[in-house]
Amino acid sequence: MTEVKRLYRSRKDRVIGGVCAGLAEYANMDVSLMRVIWVLGSIFFAGIGGIIAYVILMAVVPEEPLEAPPPEQPPAT
Repeated sequence: MTEVKRLYRSRKDRVIGGVCAGLAEYANMDVSLMRVIWVLGSIFFAGIGGIIAYVILMAVVPEEPLEAPPPEQPPAT
C-alpha cells in the first residue's frame, strides 16, 4: 500500500506560520529556496496577493500532526 502525501504546515521549521516549510517538505526541496521563491514571487507577480495567499494558506492548511511517543518498553528483569 502506498502512503498518501499530504500538505501540512511545519511545526519544527517555521518562521511565521510554517507554510513555506510545509510546501518545501511537500515538494521535496530546500526550505530556504522555497522562501526565496515565495518572496520573489510575491514581489514581482502577486504584490499584496502573496501576503493574502500566505494568510489564507496559514488558515486552511492544517499543522503537521504531533508524532506519537514511542511505546514504553517493559522493564528488563
